[in-house]
Amino acid sequence: MHDAEGRRTGAAADAVDGVVPRWVAEPASQEGVARTLAQAGADGHAVLVQGGGTKLGWGPRLESVDVLLKTGRLNEVVAHRHGDLTATTQSGITLAETNERLSAHRQWLALDPPDRARATVGGILATNDAGPRRHRHGAPRDLIIGMTLVRADGVTAQSGGIVVKNVAGYDVARLLTGSFGSLGVIVDATFKLAPLAEASSTVVVELPDAKVAVGYAVDLLSRGLTPAALEIATDPLRVVLKFESLESVTEAQAEEAVTLAETHGGLGQLLEVDAQNEFWTAHERRVFAEDGTLLKAVVLPANLPSSLSWLDEATASRGLSYVLAGQAALSVLHLRLTGPVEKQAALVSEWRERLTLGRGSVVVRRATAELKALTDVWGSVGDTFEVMREVKRRFDPRATLNPGRGPGGL
Repeated sequence: MHDAEGRRTGAAADAVDGVVPRWVAEPASQEGVARTLAQAGADGHAVLVQGGGTKLGWGPRLESVDVLLKTGRLNEVVAHRHGDLTATTQSGITLAETNERLSAHRQWLALDPPDRARATVGGILATNDAGPRRHRHGAPRDLIIGMTLVRADGVTAQSGGIVVKNVAGYDVARLLTGSFGSLGVIVDATFKLAPLAEASSTVVVELPDAKVAVGYAVDLLSRGLTPAALEIATDPLRVVLKFESLESVTEAQAEEAVTLAETHGGLGQLLEVDAQNEFWTAHERRVFAEDGTLLKAVVLPANLPSSLSWLDEATASRGLSYVLAGQAALSVLHLRLTGPVEKQAALVSEWRERLTLGRGSVVVRRATAELKALTDVWGSVGDTFEVMREVKRRFDPRATLNPGRGPGGL
């Protein structure tokens, strides 16, 4: 390791899952990242990459960490091509800071995952993490158009380009997105942007049960309404909508959503403009609060009502409690689960059995060491495992990057 790359001995404050790394490196350049990885490979050291640290607990529990590579010094917006609606940012800059800088030209990187003040662009890409407005804008994998990465052997590579129509190497960037840092270290990335909306409206609709809630969402979309976010949430059961456009458009669509709720036996409320930010912050925190197990489940849209009904019964019978929010149209559910750890593990196992392969998944994102010892956080990936293993072998034959934390111990 090189002192120029910010090398130091790991300390208790650097611990991941309670494991203190032997070394911490904080390079300030692409070349520094390359030298760090090349040296780690030569020394036979495993490397774990950290941005803001908001997702380091995701994945199986670590047994040891040789090198913790922090990207926090790679924190610039490299270029903002506002005329082309694209921007290139380094991987260690936070999403909040990125969008603060892009807002000077009334544009933004249209992602809203939790903890945006700490979550970095690189970490969001590595986990393909997205929030409520994924409904309109898509996930990070949908917005990426180019990337610079450093391979496990220290060699730098580029994919894609800086304009939307340039797709050379495009799929490599998409492959790295969601790979949890196991294929390479992202140094910078280029995204397509969205213009900031003139106005927004938020509608909260309480409904009697999950089947009615899903029916309401389907009816709303079939009428041509275009929410930026379409969430289903619990406690109480409700559908939450965010409209973003011209002021006249958001008002008209919000009013129609409220009126439509009555025909489904629901009660719709249009929030005051000044109350919207506080509401969405609370909506996020109720699920992503620090206490409790965090699950991400994906089900077939047709099975969403029955899945929610089963979840009510399965948690109640085990003495568990949960809070849920997710993208209704995509049937992507985020749950914060509390209660006896053994019961949580049993619920995860039973839910996975109900979701036969190819028809859904349940991933344990955040959990205690005790729960991680009782269940496979990823679950089965079926026949795709062999493909994943071969991709890992080609990108990282020595298993230097994030070893053992992917599906099947990759």
